[in-house]
Amino acid sequence: MSATQREGQRTVERLVDEVSNWPHVTAGQHRFGGTEFRVGPREIGHVHAWWMLDIAYLRKLRDVLVEEGQTRTHHLLAESGWTTYHVGSVDDYDHARWLLRLSYLYHVGVLQGTPAGEAELADVDVESELDEMAVSDAVRAAFERR
Repeated sequence: MSATQREGQRTVERLVDEVSNWPHVTAGQHRFGGTEFRVGPREIGHVHAWWMLDIAYLRKLRDVLVEEGQTRTHHLLAESGWTTYHVGSVDDYDHARWLLRLSYLYHVGVLQGTPAGEAELADVDVESELDEMAVSDAVRAAFERR
């Protein structure tokens, strides 16, 4: 394994370790290899062993993120809300985490609007976290359509 491959692998492992410890997130095997992250019944994304990070968004939010150059459309499901971001080095870590956290907050926000999720997920302050992430006005507008 080359130094670049080792760095990519360590970056993915670090991402898996962190996201797996977010409140209400469960991590498990993804059906196409790698690790999948869920909040309740909703998948927020998954990372493949070959450093490809696929993240689930509302289609409108995905469109804004792609327009802003934050991520790319999904490598296979270009018409869906899914995106693909390559995590090839330690330099990609912060942005990969930012993208996953945005998906996490989106899905937590949706679930907070349900009777079960309202109580269970009340400890996550979606609006404050969005403020801290300094999302653009366009991302905020698309996000609020949940």
